[in-house]
Amino acid sequence: MERILVINPGTTSTKIAVYDDSAALLRETVDHPQAELSRFHWVMDQLDYRRTCAEQALTRHGISLETLTCVVARGGMLPPCAAGAYAVTQDMVDYMFAQTVDVHISNVGCAVAQAIAIPLGIPAYIYDPVVVDELEPIARITGLPEIPKESRGHALNSRAMARRYAEETLKRPFADCTLIVQHIGGGGSTWLFHKGRAIDMYSDDDAGFFPTRCGRLQAMPLVRLCYSGKYTEREMAKYIRGGSGLVALLGTMDLREAERMADGGDARAALVLDALAYGIAKASGDLATAVCGKVDAIILTGGAAYSERLTSAIQRRIQWIAPVAVLPGEHEMEALAEGALRVQRGEEAARPFIWAQ
Repeated sequence: MERILVINPGTTSTKIAVYDDSAALLRETVDHPQAELSRFHWVMDQLDYRRTCAEQALTRHGISLETLTCVVARGGMLPPCAAGAYAVTQDMVDYMFAQTVDVHISNVGCAVAQAIAIPLGIPAYIYDPVVVDELEPIARITGLPEIPKESRGHALNSRAMARRYAEETLKRPFADCTLIVQHIGGGGSTWLFHKGRAIDMYSDDDAGFFPTRCGRLQAMPLVRLCYSGKYTEREMAKYIRGGSGLVALLGTMDLREAERMADGGDARAALVLDALAYGIAKASGDLATAVCGKVDAIILTGGAAYSERLTSAIQRRIQWIAPVAVLPGEHEMEALAEGALRVQRGEEAARPFIWAQ
């Protein structure tokens, strides 16, 4: 039996789970008050803090660290890579510590996993990090040779939901299906899976906006804002990926609060919510053209997919393309555990990460 510790660091919480093979023994979300997080100036400063949170969760539930056989964490902003498992190496951790612009809280995941695994003499992995890139060559071409399209988004949950829907609902192998998956949370991404590969996708800065992301923008106004002197490079990166979207338009990143504003008669909030659904829906329409409209299903997932108002508005615009399934929530913990279990059983090999400095 494999006992797998799963660690998923989020912006204001850390999700922790322990699986005995595929059975969940522990699932807990540790919330992090802003007063605690405010003392950290950079995501990697949170390494010891997040590690302690994970170890304390195991202690509370009477699970000894010595019973673990591996640790797996959500992967961060590595260079573009193939889907699947990666062994956490010192190169990987060093790479994360070298990143200071456009960072993500998931960057600290591999370092936390390594810090726990090394004293125990067990392996540490990440699985389907946010930079999984399987794009077709045609999807990479843009009008600026210096900026080819990159794949970056919620690869882990999106692929897991596509695989689950193919096998459990369509009763077909994932590799035989064409599926669009829209992950909707504080940020979001839309994926086109064809024959088991994500051949095209939209991240949360090249399609519709999200609660904390700006979405697609016209280039020249963005260029002028970047060079206006109003923001530094780091401030601008934080603005478009954390301070924009609903939070910039309505003053809240909480979709439920925005819906309460609209229900209370706030016409501006109602219009913004309609625009949120409008932009997200257009991403499915765009990606459907890549396969000439031959899509088996469209899946709406992520935390914001619990909003019936949002999913209904999206579904109304895209149901002509293919059947729409709403699978709300983030199923990343199960996906991480399942991936680590395949590696531990020898069903899948974990790739090494080598930093070509």
